[in-house]
Amino acid sequence: MEVVLLGTSAALPTVRRWPAAVAVVREGEVLLFDCGEGTQVQFQKARLSPGKLSHIFISHLHGDHFYGLIGLLTSLQLSGRDKELNLYGPAGLVKYLHFMCKLSQFTFAYPLHVHEFENAEVKEVWDLGDYTVRFKPLKHKIAAYGFCLEEKTRPGKFDAAAASELGIPVGPERGRLLRGESITLPDGTRVTPAQVVGPGRPGKKIAICTDTEFCENAIALAAGAEVLIHEGTFGHDKEERAAATGHSTVTQAAQVARTAAVKRLILTHISARYDHGQERDLLAQAQAIFPETILAEDLMRIEF
Repeated sequence: MEVVLLGTSAALPTVRRWPAAVAVVREGEVLLFDCGEGTQVQFQKARLSPGKLSHIFISHLHGDHFYGLIGLLTSLQLSGRDKELNLYGPAGLVKYLHFMCKLSQFTFAYPLHVHEFENAEVKEVWDLGDYTVRFKPLKHKIAAYGFCLEEKTRPGKFDAAAASELGIPVGPERGRLLRGESITLPDGTRVTPAQVVGPGRPGKKIAICTDTEFCENAIALAAGAEVLIHEGTFGHDKEERAAATGHSTVTQAAQVARTAAVKRLILTHISARYDHGQERDLLAQAQAIFPETILAEDLMRIEF
C-alpha cells in the first residue's frame, strides 16, 4: 500500500503546494480522498494511472477540496474510460454534477455512482471487498467528514515445509487450506488449516482527517492506525484563529495522533502564510508532542 500526497495546501494554492488531495494505491487500484483544483495534473506528475481510479471520497464542499472534481471526471471520459467509478461525499454532490453537466452540455458515458452522506450525524462503513472505508463527521464550519481505510484480516503465512511433511501436494489443496478449509488426503489423513497456516495477520489502517478542529471522532477514526493524515493548518500560537475557522493547529493534530496511538502522523493542509523556514518550526512544534511526525510536501510518497 502507498499513500501519495497530491495537494497539501490550505485554502489557497502556492507555488509549492496545491489544494487538498490524497491518493491511496493498493492492489492495482487507486482511491482518491478530496479533489482540489489541479488534482488531475498532480496525478500526471505522480505517474498515477487515472484508469485505476475506483473510488473518490470528498470530505466536504469547500472549494479547495472539490473544485478539481468536475475536471477530473470529464478528463476520464475524454481518455476513453468505460468502467464504473464510485463517488462519495456530502449531500449536494448530485446537484453540483447535474448543474455542471447542464451548463457545459456534457453527459457521462461511463457509469458514475454517487453516494451522498445523509446528514452530519450519520456513521457508516462501506465494505469494498478486502477492505472497508468508514467515515465520521468532524468539527468544521460546514458538514465535513473524516475517513478510515482498513484492510480486513489477511490469512496467516502458509508453512510450505510443514505441508510437504504432511504430504500435501502443491496445488489446489494448499489454496483450500489458505481459505480456511480442511482437506482429506488420498490416504485418509485429515488436515486442518491450523496445521499449516499461521494466525491471521491484521490489515493496515489509514485515517484521513481534514478539515476539522480537535475532536473525538478524529481520534476514533485514527485509533491504532499505521498512518494518520491530519490537517495542521496553523502553528500553536494561532489556536484562536484555528477555532474561529474550524481548523487545527499542528500541536492539536499531534495530540490526536498521540491519543489515538498511531504509528505515524502526516501533517497536511498547511496555511499559505508559512514559508519554508516557518514550516520547519511547525514540524518541531508537533514533534515535541508526537515525535513520529512528518510535514507533508506535494507529491510525497509513503509506502508501507
